[in-house]
Amino acid sequence: MQHNKLKLSKRLMLIANLVDKNSKIIDVGCDHALLDIYLIKNGIIKKAIASDINVGALNQALKNVKLYNVKDIDLRLSDGLDSLTKDDKVDLITISGLGDKKIIDILENNKSKLKDIKTIIVQSNTSPWKIRLYLSNLGYMIKDEVQVEEKGIIYTIIKFILKEKKYSKKEIFFGPILLKKKDDTFNKNLKNMVDKNNDILKKIPKRMFLKRIKLKLFNIKIKKEMNI
Repeated sequence: MQHNKLKLSKRLMLIANLVDKNSKIIDVGCDHALLDIYLIKNGIIKKAIASDINVGALNQALKNVKLYNVKDIDLRLSDGLDSLTKDDKVDLITISGLGDKKIIDILENNKSKLKDIKTIIVQSNTSPWKIRLYLSNLGYMIKDEVQVEEKGIIYTIIKFILKEKKYSKKEIFFGPILLKKKDDTFNKNLKNMVDKNNDILKKIPKRMFLKRIKLKLFNIKIKKEMNI
């Protein structure tokens, strides 16, 4: 198999598109290292550290590295950023496919290592707004946001750069750039949220009226942002 036949998923392709040329990256939770292989093979970066806590994933990553004949990927069995050192001179972190709590834990546990990190690209499987809040409080601003639907799931990918910027509660929850775009995927994602909340409402007993009112008001706020 030739490297030009490597095809990324829509989600990974959007992440790749956000990586700045010649960045020095660590791909946390690299899985099979396809993102890193693509970035090197297409001349976007020269070297990458691909780390994962899962031995099976790294074994497959090693097979892929050999398959596509890539020599500049440093595979590391590591929990989050634990293996990262100052000598690695990394300036960009990608973290994708994990939940918001795990992502925040990874960054929080290695906060001292972030001082040299200029860019962080995150795709959280849950509550992207918590990632926005956490990283904006650490002094990162949102450079770009994109959403994509793949196999019935809508993914939100956010690119942060090291620069102070304050955001409103509305911008943190919905995403400042996504609010400006308000494209079809954004609207569909919000509709999915409303539908999910309506399903929850059906299961909440009527006696819990305060909880029901809170959820209904939340749905009203969401619907106001839907450009439909």
